[in-house]
Amino acid sequence: MTWTADDFEALRPMGWRDDAPAALALAGRPKAALARVVGQHRNAYVVATTLDEARRVQPPAAWTRPRFRAEDRAVVGDWVLLDAKGEAIATLLPRHALLRRAAAGEHYQQQPIAANIDFVLVVTGLDGDFNPRRIERYLLLVQASGAAPVLVLTKADLAGEAASEAADLLQPLVDAGFPLHVLNGKDAASAAVLAPYLGPGRSCVLVGSSGAGKSTLTNTLLGRETMKTAEVRETDSRGRHTTTSRVLIPLPLGACLIDTPGMRELKLIGEEDLADKVFEDIEALASQCRFRDCAHLNEPGCAVLAALDSGELEETRWAHYMKLRDERDAAATTLAARRQEARQAPKGTARKPGGKDKFGRR
Repeated sequence: MTWTADDFEALRPMGWRDDAPAALALAGRPKAALARVVGQHRNAYVVATTLDEARRVQPPAAWTRPRFRAEDRAVVGDWVLLDAKGEAIATLLPRHALLRRAAAGEHYQQQPIAANIDFVLVVTGLDGDFNPRRIERYLLLVQASGAAPVLVLTKADLAGEAASEAADLLQPLVDAGFPLHVLNGKDAASAAVLAPYLGPGRSCVLVGSSGAGKSTLTNTLLGRETMKTAEVRETDSRGRHTTTSRVLIPLPLGACLIDTPGMRELKLIGEEDLADKVFEDIEALASQCRFRDCAHLNEPGCAVLAALDSGELEETRWAHYMKLRDERDAAATTLAARRQEARQAPKGTARKPGGKDKFGRR
């Protein structure tokens, strides 16, 4: 039997898109149970075939092998085909977006966060949580995902003049084209500015550090308290992890929302483009230097140094750009080496028990 439009009607409220790679990949495939991953646990997934029907299923055996790439396993937001019994995932369908970070720790490994998302709401509290440098890091990861980032500053009701000061600090990002919304996450009328991103068929994910107000905002968008919230320490504005796993939630406006645990560490994956909006102003300055190989140290005719001297370019923003560029380049080198190793390894090659590869991974 072949797929028809009727097969996808129940999935549209869960974010199914007829123009997405997942839909195109079904052409010529025999019909099977199609589902979306709405929850993820250590050894199992929760998938939904409709908004009202969810079940726990097992991953393919290959996904449990230590050296199977994390980014090739399903994550919340993925579309999958189930086996004939509907008890296990048989096929992971292609994605149109995948938000990733490099996992915390000494050795390089990508950690998927959410798949098939249209917008990523980068949530930051207008308290001690506010950090423009961390926001820039988030934006680089989102830009590399294929989804569109939206900057959301919460706790405007507590911020006073700090709200306008924070917006001023983010003006270079607004000038680059990133939408910015300042709101009270507890107030539905204030949060209504996010409606354009939360319409039917849309999939969104909330990201931000613990205590940024993601769960509070989720409850407001839902119109009821579903996600736990916790008090934030006054000393550093950090909160406990009130969201402990990623889960996909249907919203009254029609979108599906993924709430994620707070992320204290955000390492680049090596595929970020620093010239893609986040630092396009700095890249544009660098292109105006007299020498094409200008290191921006003491060369004559350096447009970057001139901008720093005049105050056009903020010192801390320039220093962070250089830090992120070095981190991205180091991650890219490691990523290229891993891919080369994977291409050269004979199929079926296994490590000795307890052994390590060249990167120190067991």
